[in-house]
Amino acid sequence: MEIKDLYKLYLQHPCITTDSRDCPEGSIFLALKGESFDGNKFALSALEKGCSYAIVDDASIAPTGDDRFIVVNDCLQTFKDLAREHRRQFDIPVIGITGTNGKTTTKELIAAVLSQKYNVLYTQGNFNNDVGVPKTLFRLTKEHEIAVIEMGASHPGDIKTLAETAEPTCGLITNVGRAHLQGFGSFEGVIKTKCELYDFLRTREDGLIFINVDNEFLIDQIGDDEEIWITPYSTDPDNQYSCISGEIISCDPFLKFRWREPLMTLEEEGRSTKWHKIQTRLIGSYNIDNLLAAIAVGINFGVDRKKICAALEEYKPTNNRSQMTITEKNHLIVDAYNANPTSMHAALDNFSLIQADKKMAILGQMGELGEESDKEHRMLVDRLESAGYDDVWLVGDNFKDIDCSFRKFHDVEEVKAAIKDNCPEGFYILIKGSNSNKLFQLPELL
Repeated sequence: MEIKDLYKLYLQHPCITTDSRDCPEGSIFLALKGESFDGNKFALSALEKGCSYAIVDDASIAPTGDDRFIVVNDCLQTFKDLAREHRRQFDIPVIGITGTNGKTTTKELIAAVLSQKYNVLYTQGNFNNDVGVPKTLFRLTKEHEIAVIEMGASHPGDIKTLAETAEPTCGLITNVGRAHLQGFGSFEGVIKTKCELYDFLRTREDGLIFINVDNEFLIDQIGDDEEIWITPYSTDPDNQYSCISGEIISCDPFLKFRWREPLMTLEEEGRSTKWHKIQTRLIGSYNIDNLLAAIAVGINFGVDRKKICAALEEYKPTNNRSQMTITEKNHLIVDAYNANPTSMHAALDNFSLIQADKKMAILGQMGELGEESDKEHRMLVDRLESAGYDDVWLVGDNFKDIDCSFRKFHDVEEVKAAIKDNCPEGFYILIKGSNSNKLFQLPELL
């Protein structure tokens, strides 16, 4: 069955489920595969539970003559192709966002700003892979006026595939850093993969890139390309004439900053060159880049400046990203969703700006670094040795063989036991690690 014909069937049954435990009456079951499961094996069960059709890629499980089974070559590819066909029904701006760090926060900030003027569809949680992006696209309805799609990657070609699925009209790369090196092969592989978003936008006549011009790696990818439209932003005072610019006022602990539009634009329009000041609820000086990205997008799409400021002031982070939690015993800076060398050092940079009598860090190991893992963990420990914190706990076996004076733990369960025996009190505590470290379990104990 051709995709257009399959899409007509979808319009008659506008609900696709990939979970055989959730089969709304009249829906379509699509059999995806994973490392430990094969959705084909649950297709018949899905039909019995209420699905009208089952899309499978194993012909052996489709009974002869049963028209409810639709056999395709690859269910995942069909899922992406169907999602792209659905996306093509809507002539609206679609903003693609990727990057090593900050893409989820930036996505949420952009959605908060755009929501001041538009009905916005945006990625929920971290549904940013080749399954999550199609699921997000299928949420598009005629009520939506603009979409913000987050795109994650861990291997070369991932962003190319997601961009070809979502077909963004404009895009933003938050940054490029040393993450997933095992999958990408090198830092250069990271850059090339993230910039597959730029490559896609170059194929569009109206393609627009929002770019942090302070980032030399991203600027190098644009070069002298005059065929792509860009909207720049920067924290460099020398760029204030031609860029949306911002600078930090304070960061102790919450980020306060100011921003203004390009002086060139303000002069041309005869408007005031005054700065807009914003007190955020975000922890982390590094978030100024994410905030400026949201401002750049908001201005491009005509959101009122005062409403942009209000949206950013009201935004409160969730999901263990740049959160401040104050307990009866401690002040906690919780950034326990993601960790790689770039984000880890950025978190420590920010922690150094916070004035506190007693500081402590609980840091989880960094994954997917391949041959660079030992070196990166040693560099992190070396930095911690000179930081002067009152206490440091390291979690994960990647720290095991590194000679240092810090307390080491195999996993979060050992940390929880240590807290139960003798809970730290009166500290500012940075909790930073990948989601797999499960350090998000610690705040309720501290």
